[in-house]
Amino acid sequence: MSRFDYDLFVIGAGSGGVRAARISSGHGARVAICEESRVGGTCVIRGCVPKKLLVYSSQFASDFSDSEGYGWSVSGAEFSWPKLIRAKDDEIDRLNRIYHSLLDNAGVTTVMGRGRVVDAHTVEVDSRRYTAGKILVAVGGRPNLPDAPGVDLAITSDEAFDLDKLPERILIAGGGYVAVEFAGILAGLGSEVTLVYRGDKVLRGFDDDLRGVVEAGMNGRGIRIVYNQVIDEIRADGDRREVKMSGGSTEHFDQVMFAIGRDPYTADLGLDAAGVETGPRGRIKVDEYSRSSCPSIYAVGDVTDRVALTPVALMEGHAFADTCFGNMERTVDHDSVPCAVFSQPPAASVGLTEHAARARHDRVRIFRSTFTPMKYTLSGRKEKALMKLVVEADSDRVVGVHLAGPDAPEILQGFAVAVRAGLTKADFDRTIGIHPTSAEELVTLRQPVD
Repeated sequence: MSRFDYDLFVIGAGSGGVRAARISSGHGARVAICEESRVGGTCVIRGCVPKKLLVYSSQFASDFSDSEGYGWSVSGAEFSWPKLIRAKDDEIDRLNRIYHSLLDNAGVTTVMGRGRVVDAHTVEVDSRRYTAGKILVAVGGRPNLPDAPGVDLAITSDEAFDLDKLPERILIAGGGYVAVEFAGILAGLGSEVTLVYRGDKVLRGFDDDLRGVVEAGMNGRGIRIVYNQVIDEIRADGDRREVKMSGGSTEHFDQVMFAIGRDPYTADLGLDAAGVETGPRGRIKVDEYSRSSCPSIYAVGDVTDRVALTPVALMEGHAFADTCFGNMERTVDHDSVPCAVFSQPPAASVGLTEHAARARHDRVRIFRSTFTPMKYTLSGRKEKALMKLVVEADSDRVVGVHLAGPDAPEILQGFAVAVRAGLTKADFDRTIGIHPTSAEELVTLRQPVD
């Protein structure tokens, strides 16, 4: 009989933790998992899923407007924020129940409460201790807040999903995908949105052409963007917020939201006691098998120093389970991971940006098309779409694909397979396009740009 209560104890029942627990149990391991909030994690409870539902809701306003160019007359349409939030909550509750069922059906013991590492083989949850041969940390991250006066008067994306009412005027701080997505959501639902960002263009790290198209689309949808500034101070002014910017101006808003990044939720997790090494912002350092500096403690997902995306956490959790309990040694390749921004217009990317490709390769060819999507030809909307290929010239291999415009994330998923497979520009050229679609641009681009 094992000297441990479990073969595996998982701290955190988000996407990566649940996947690791289920697969490990399927391989015959005795598994327990703890969660202090709701099973499902950031993505299901307060991230990707509710955000996408709000994105869908926010797009109807522009759809109603565009429909007039196609002969429709839409009048009397009304929006109810409380009705949307109730519907969103019902769906999240349903998914939460499904995640509980998935764990129960897999034979995983669920312990509610915040787990804390006591030593290399012990986890404490609400004063009760559990021992395990291996411990997996999958606690994800939490929104980061600046050290600024009055920051307690602001909200983050976590609270934005549960506001009592839609703010008439909101200031969003940040320029990453969360800030950009919420700017589009709230503007689409009727809020007057200002985005303030310390940089000079939104979506740092994405391809510059893609960033430009998204920025132009945001401006066209009435979102005001203030660059090269941050929030210096927030003060209460009745029910409103008085905000002082670093540029010297002072403005009033109904809400202020920070979306300036997320930090691993490792504070007071007891990692030091077990000799687990962490890096900047508390990110757990792991090897290619998700093993930390303590041989019995592993970590997957946003809590590590790798790629912070839900599908990556799922794959890392699965690879961990197969390696440790399934006699299948597996690692995860973090190169060419596709990603999407559900902005308005939406954007998606896989592989190297043009800037990164030029830094890595001697010769690079760029194929790019910027055009008005067919959907907007009758509606009159002045919004562009982008289709861009980055090609390593010597091998002719397509090393990057960058899209912005209607359905960009859906289009990119298939082309991400092509990039992962190492297909060449000639392979793209030999592929017959589907007409008329925006996606056909990617297989009909013939002339490289300067």
